[in-house]
Amino acid sequence: MKIGFVLDDSLDKPDGVQQYILTLGQWYAKHGHEVHYLVGETKRTDLPFVHSLSRNIPVIFNQNRMSIPLPANKQKIKELLVTEQFDVLHVQTPHSPMLGARIVRLAPLSTAVIGTFHIVPFSIIESIGARLLGLYLWRNLRRFDRLLGASQPAAEAAKRSYRRHADVVTNTVDLSLFKHGKALKQFQDGKLNIVYLGRLVPRKGAAEFLSAIQRLHAEHHLENVRVILCGKGPKAPELKAYVKQHHLQHIVHFAGFVPEIDKPDYLASAHLAVFPSLGGECFGIVLIEAMAAGSRVVLGGNNIGYRSVLGARPAQLFDPKDTAAFAAVLKHFLHNSRARDTAYRWQMKEVEKYDVKVIGATLLKIYAEAIAKRKQYTDNSTN
Repeated sequence: MKIGFVLDDSLDKPDGVQQYILTLGQWYAKHGHEVHYLVGETKRTDLPFVHSLSRNIPVIFNQNRMSIPLPANKQKIKELLVTEQFDVLHVQTPHSPMLGARIVRLAPLSTAVIGTFHIVPFSIIESIGARLLGLYLWRNLRRFDRLLGASQPAAEAAKRSYRRHADVVTNTVDLSLFKHGKALKQFQDGKLNIVYLGRLVPRKGAAEFLSAIQRLHAEHHLENVRVILCGKGPKAPELKAYVKQHHLQHIVHFAGFVPEIDKPDYLASAHLAVFPSLGGECFGIVLIEAMAAGSRVVLGGNNIGYRSVLGARPAQLFDPKDTAAFAAVLKHFLHNSRARDTAYRWQMKEVEKYDVKVIGATLLKIYAEAIAKRKQYTDNSTN
């Protein structure tokens, strides 16, 4: 197949939606498919068939930093679509009227269009915005052959925003890239490692995490525990000041930004991998990555997206804003090796269903069905 991924944002960032299409795209390419990326303003040159179709401006939406396209050149889009004659366009949505919707509108009738909805609104403001966008895109959405949700919460959000049913085909991870992770030698000294990996922004809950650590240390003196914060962001100076103020320097290690290639090793070092996001998550790719890398216990903030992954294990969910309860969850798994072993066994079995070879095969079947229906439709129209 010739597959075109459509994304309004830049492909330069390592965010969740970008990871999703790159993971799928690389797996498709290995299996003989030709994959193109029709994206917003992108500078990277390490990938084949990247088509940067707009200039973008930075914005904050749903508590995330992202970029949105300025009006894309319709003629440039049309020429690309005519030249490439894609079998399927896989649109990451909500999509912008300025780029994604233009690509959909100009796509030949022979091209199947599949959409995957990726957000769960963080607040009522984002919910209203998503519904208004859905109303504006009503005609454009009629061109979609199939609408999917990257999780059950995302599918429900798509229904509310677009007034269309969305089937759940979850986000995915190439598990083989994480299963090679090895615990870092400098963290193998008998201490229990608690690893946080994520952006240091308010929504990701790093401040709440350190509050829980401080409370736990005040009550139990965490001499045999090491906390490793991996990530960068505007909260970093405040977090470092908090650690110094509460004399946690001997416990908390700031690792800074961790490149993708090093993530498996940091996650493999974790006795507890903790992701205290406050909300705005549609899934939880990082939870799957941690499971695949061999983190003994993966703990997540009790938001709707993380529940879609850890819902069968409520003991591994917590309210990040309830410092006492958060600290109690950490204490339970730090002090109970049997609980860690039980969590690990469940994770190793559960994670397999998110592998790209499973999700990728499911999507290829969906593409093939949509392409066949498109062919039948165009043949009937010609006749």
